[in-house]
Amino acid sequence: MKSNSLGFIGGGRITKIFLQAFANKEVRFDSIMVYDTDTEGLKKLKYRYPMIETPDTVQKIAQQSIVFIALHPPIIIEMLDHIKDSISKDTILISLAPKITIEKLAVKLATPNIARMIPNATSYINKGYNPVTFGNHFGSKNKIEIMEMLSALGETFEVEESKLEAYAILSAMLPTYFWFQWNELSKFGTKIGLSEEESKLSIMHTIDAANKLMFQSDLTADQVIDLIPVKPIAEHEPQIKEIYQTRLMGLFEKIKP
Repeated sequence: MKSNSLGFIGGGRITKIFLQAFANKEVRFDSIMVYDTDTEGLKKLKYRYPMIETPDTVQKIAQQSIVFIALHPPIIIEMLDHIKDSISKDTILISLAPKITIEKLAVKLATPNIARMIPNATSYINKGYNPVTFGNHFGSKNKIEIMEMLSALGETFEVEESKLEAYAILSAMLPTYFWFQWNELSKFGTKIGLSEEESKLSIMHTIDAANKLMFQSDLTADQVIDLIPVKPIAEHEPQIKEIYQTRLMGLFEKIKP
């Protein structure tokens, strides 16, 4: 795509993920600017990614050709009041948060080029699974260029806006349901005779194959589960299932529009 200037409102985890993904793929832009009220966090981000600029005002960020809103939902609408006069009709604005719809964003902004995306932490290694929704009046040429740019983060695909929050639960947040378990198993492996590297490789390869067996074989879920007769934590499965149903549904109700 043609070179553009990027602006990130918010310099936290997700902005770091984007910057690393672009760096991995050597994607170049005219400029990249990041604004955050956390000056110490911004200094650390600048140290890690020296190519970014960190202006003192959020309005400067809003003047870039592509603006990402990398903020939590409760403060987005308030932030729009600060930047709306700096957003032109040609600005491309992409919100990276759940809950706040394109319709709510459009009320505050002059540009028709508004999109929403639910990014994934695995975009850090360019392996994201990132759903994106474009407003009804988003320019077709702009859409092509944005999808090309976002492809650097991994698999990026267009979905209905009403499904974004579901993807937030089942994609963006999904690794957090398992990462701590895999880490605990890795540490356990060293206690029973494997080296740290052997533990990591055993878990990594088995999880990869187990996923393929569950979702890509000709077996039903019950048939896959039945392939291993010994189930050491079977007595705890009802509790785990209940946690998924109650905690995740509660979170979904909280983040949906």
